[in-house]
Amino acid sequence: MNLTALLVDDYDTALSFFVGKLGFALREDTRLADGKRWVVVAPYGSASGLLLARAVGDRQRQAIGDQSGGRVFLFLETDDFARDHLAYTQRGVRFVETPRHEPYGTVAVFEDLYGNRWDLIEPVSVQG
Repeated sequence: MNLTALLVDDYDTALSFFVGKLGFALREDTRLADGKRWVVVAPYGSASGLLLARAVGDRQRQAIGDQSGGRVFLFLETDDFARDHLAYTQRGVRFVETPRHEPYGTVAVFEDLYGNRWDLIEPVSVQG
C-alpha cells in the first residue's frame, strides 16, 4: 500500500471524518509508545491510503489543514460522481464549489475537517 501522511490533531476525530463521513476503510490502528498510533485509512478498493499522523510540536500543529498552502492537496477518484457528491453533502462534507465538467472529468473541490482541499473526481476514462 502507498501511503500519504496527513497531519491531524487527534486520531479519533480524524477517524470520525474519514471513516464516518467519507466512508473510508480503517486499514490499521496500532498503538505505539508515547500515546502514538499507526492509523491508516483508505477508500475501499484503493491501493493507496492515508497515514493519519497526530501532530507533535508547534510547527506540525500549525501545518494541520495547510499542508499544501491552500491548494488542492489530495484527489479522491470515484466511478459515480453524482452518487458520492450527494452522499458527502448529506453527511456534512463542505464543498467549496459547485461540480464542474472539465475535459478530464467531473470534479468539485471539498475540504476535509481540517481545511485541506481535495478534488472529488470522476475521470473521463471511468465515465466511458
